[in-house]
Amino acid sequence: MASEHTSTEIAMGGAVLAAAVGFFIYAAQITGSGGDPGGYELTASFRSAEGISIGTDVRLAGVRVGSVTGLTLNKTTFRADATFSVIDGVDIPDDSAISIASEGLLGGAFVEIVPGGSPFVLEPGGEIIDTQGSVSLITLLLRYVGGDGRAE
Repeated sequence: MASEHTSTEIAMGGAVLAAAVGFFIYAAQITGSGGDPGGYELTASFRSAEGISIGTDVRLAGVRVGSVTGLTLNKTTFRADATFSVIDGVDIPDDSAISIASEGLLGGAFVEIVPGGSPFVLEPGGEIIDTQGSVSLITLLLRYVGGDGRAE
């Protein structure tokens, strides 16, 4: 009778261990711990970088083209300076815009590049000037509930 409990406990322990390893592998793939295979870096300065961190996806037309590689506070402008990589072969026009977007109400954030129409492209180390920071869902809800968001 004691051996029945022991074999059941061993089976459950193995299942829990397998699930933990699976979650670890999934987390490593999502955070991009393997790094981008080549590419170049660009920068942008946001009023608010809420929701993004190092490893956050950078997307163009919904396709992942890079990731955030650095995020610091500029002590002079009080803005969030972001550095991000873009894979080689993806040329970003120099009049492009960049924003922090959300995957949905409960989804995570990502950085979205909206390409411009310029024939000139950003060089490695270049900066995207046209930025839009993240919009806080809580702030929007408070404005609506408080009456600041209604049309008069």
